[in-house]
Parts: sequence; structure tokens; C-alpha cells
Amino acid sequence: MDELRPLLFSIAYRMLGTVSDAEDVVQEAFVRYERASDVESPKAWLTAVVTRLAIDQLRSAQAWRETYVGEWLPEPVVEEDDPAALAEQADTLSMAFLLLLERLSPLERAVFLLHDVFGYPFDEIAELLGRSSVACRQLGTRARQHVEAEKPRFEASRRERDELATRFFAAVQDGSVDELVAMLAADAVVVGDGGGKAPQWKTPIVGAERVAKLLAGTGAQIRTFGLHLEQRHVNGQPGAILRTQDGEIAVVWTVEIVDGVVQTLRSVINPDKLRHLGPVADARALLRAHRKG
Repeated sequence: MDELRPLLFSIAYRMLGTVSDAEDVVQEAFVRYERASDVESPKAWLTAVVTRLAIDQLRSAQAWRETYVGEWLPEPVVEEDDPAALAEQADTLSMAFLLLLERLSPLERAVFLLHDVFGYPFDEIAELLGRSSVACRQLGTRARQHVEAEKPRFEASRRERDELATRFFAAVQDGSVDELVAMLAADAVVVGDGGGKAPQWKTPIVGAERVAKLLAGTGAQIRTFGLHLEQRHVNGQPGAILRTQDGEIAVVWTVEIVDGVVQTLRSVINPDKLRHLGPVADARALLRAHRKG
């Protein structure tokens, strides 16, 4: 059964956008499987349970999301640490794609993911969800129309993305405004998620000049606090982990590169969203220590 965990996690994470909740859903599905009898297809049975549990969780989370402090971003997943890295399409793991899925209803999201991302036929999806095949086709068509209208575009070459990201992060650390502006789209955006638990921008910062100056200032903080920038793939896209001298995670970044320039930088500093990656730094304590110094 363990061979099914990567697939089940991939479905649950794309449904929920949170690593801990996805892991909980998968674990609960296996607990129920152990108690079940006469299961003809473990894969179909477990997929059905994971999907239904995720739908229920999404519905219950809607009110909580509305009261979230600042911008909400999915919990970041780092490629080599993430079972979802074994899934078929890295671009469907991107934060841009997951945020787009947030606009769908839980049922639309489930049908779209199962059919368009994981290749389940509508007849099988209908059985998994206890719906008619016609209803699932309608849900899938409606969801696909929403997604195709705003689907994020990425550079075709992963190598080109990585090379630009390397230069971009170097310019951030150097605090070079001019170099940053040259690598940013005119309408570039920076989005931060602190969840009210760590200092972060509460609203998106828009425009190449504003973003470049902000990131140059961030570069100064990196140097001041002695942070180490570790370039990694985050949610299938170029990204980085900023660590303290003790190796604690201060923030995780992921960048969206479109048409050869950086379109969006997303920054997750909410400690609750980073703990699955390792020990997390106390960002407020770092700031207090700097002010006292």
C-alpha cells in the first residue's frame, strides 16, 4: 500500500494546499482501509476516501480562510522532501496553479484534478464521488473553463528558469536595484504570507521599481542577520530557503517566471506553514535582537 502514498498525497495536497492536512487526510484514509473489508481496488477505494475527506475539509475551511490575517498562500513543498514531486506535472504543483484552484468549488476542484491532472476517466470519478457521469462531466467542463482562462504560463525550459532565478537571487542578496528591475516584469508582484504570526507584507507590492526597492532592502536584511540563501525548487518552480546561521528556516520563496522575467515572488514566513520542512526561526526575535544590537 505504501506505493500509493505519493499519488494520494499529491491529490490531497493539490486539493487542500497544506502539507499537514494532506498528510492527515492520507493517514486517515489508510486507517479506514485497515478497518474495511472486501476492497476490490485499493487504489480506487483510497482515492475515493482521500478525495471525499479533502472535499469535506475544504468546505469547513472556507470560513477560516476568510478571517486569515493578510494574504493566504499554500504551504510550500520543497522538491526532494515532497512525495508530490513524484507526480506527473510539476506546473500543477505551483503556487500560482494552487491559488487558481482556490476559486473553484470543492467538487469542481476534485473533478478537475482527478480528470485533467491525474487522468481518471469520468465514469470512474463518478463512482469515486457518488455522482453521475454526466454531472462529473459538467463539473469538469465548468472547472476547465475557469482554469484555462487564467492558467499560469511558465517558461518551457526548466534550465532557463533556474538560470534566471540564480541571477535574480544573487541580485537580491547584493541589493542591486537596477539589476533587479531588469529581471522583473513591469507589473511584477510580491506577495507575503505571515498569517499574523511573523512580520510580512499584508498586501501585495506591485510594480518593478517598488518590488526592486523592497527586495534590495530585503537583501540588506539578509546580510544584517547573516542569513544563508539556499536555492531550491519550491512547488515545482525556482525558489529558495533563507536560513539563519543555526540552520533554522526564516522564510521560503518561490518565483514565477514568465516570458524571461520574474512575474511574481511569493514569500511564506508564517511559522505554521514551515515546520514540516524543519526547525523554524523566530522572525520577531531576530528583529528584536537586531534592534537591541
